[in-house]
Amino acid sequence: MADAKTHTLDVPGAVLHYDVRENADTTEPALLLIGSPMDARGFTTLAGFFPDRTVVTYDPRGAERSVRTADAGESTPDVHADDLHRLIAELGGGPVDVFASSGGAVNTLALVARHPADVRVLVAHEPPVGTLLPDREQALAAIRFIRDTYQAKGSGAGMAAFIAAVGHQGEFPADYAVAPDPAQFGMPAEDDGSRDDVLLGQNLISCTHYEPDLDALRAASTTIVPAVGEESAGTMAHRGGVALAERLGATAVVFPSNHGGFMGGEFGMPGKPAEFAAKLREVLAENV
Repeated sequence: MADAKTHTLDVPGAVLHYDVRENADTTEPALLLIGSPMDARGFTTLAGFFPDRTVVTYDPRGAERSVRTADAGESTPDVHADDLHRLIAELGGGPVDVFASSGGAVNTLALVARHPADVRVLVAHEPPVGTLLPDREQALAAIRFIRDTYQAKGSGAGMAAFIAAVGHQGEFPADYAVAPDPAQFGMPAEDDGSRDDVLLGQNLISCTHYEPDLDALRAASTTIVPAVGEESAGTMAHRGGVALAERLGATAVVFPSNHGGFMGGEFGMPGKPAEFAAKLREVLAENV
């Protein structure tokens, strides 16, 4: 596969960094691999399974290399969608194919609702859309509890609460307030005073509380394929993928492994990337 070439793109409120692994001989559109707040590094292994495509990865605003500027406002799915629209235009315009996971899936749903011509096929893997869940109010309250814990006690406490919530099985009870000791996860309990974490401080609430424009998504020319992990049943992100599929009159496609099943050893939590890539290739081919 071609080496990744890094480029930058100035957008309102940020300078985006993106990587292009180009295949000049392909007749297929570019394949974008998108996460949020996870940056391009998380897709290194998955990209390697598509040497026959031009593959594009990027760091969302505020993540890793894509620094927000002093005038940046809140990082919302609509703002991320505008970034993606500008990125696709910079690549030569759509339609492109997109595999988007977690918050990246939420952001790409916002993109398709606004700019359906940008995307041919969207595989939306485990979007944590709390607004679509049957326990909507309890789920959103549980997310706000994470944010409040972070604001009160800092990153270690906030991340411990986040890890507990994303692993929670089934519907959230009305009194959910799980705040484990950060030391259980090898994180410091001390508060360093910062409150600008890309997950906890910038994207957590706006992502999970996002209201997808379901009418626009149903009317879009884009083929939207909701997807879930076979090992993550019962978690909020898996349930979000199922709920999205139901609202779109579809059935969620089951992919190998878990929420990060496409990853190799990028962050020390390998999934089943070879099997995952094979399933992704199959789903893309079936929905062209």
